[in-house]
Amino acid sequence: MAVYMIVELEVLDPETYARYVERVPALVQKHGGRYVVRGDAVTPLGGGWDPERIVVIEFESADQMERCFASEEYRQLAPLRESSTVSRSILVEGCLPAEAA
Repeated sequence: MAVYMIVELEVLDPETYARYVERVPALVQKHGGRYVVRGDAVTPLGGGWDPERIVVIEFESADQMERCFASEEYRQLAPLRESSTVSRSILVEGCLPAEAA
């Protein structure tokens, strides 16, 4: 079943974060991930949540996602994100089409 990594970001250092953004999409794709949402156009709808940036990445499985972000390639990129943002992330399972109703 598909899983979705949802990341909320506040960018503190745009130049360093840009270096991360230049390199991480190819790595995500290499590991079978697909960006579903990647942007700054966030419209708050209630509950006091007003994130600056949201990223959603789809993977075929949690194992696939874990392999991507545990890879040596990602471990080399992670400090760029960690030093340039405040971020929170969660992993959620998708649902089968019949369950969506």
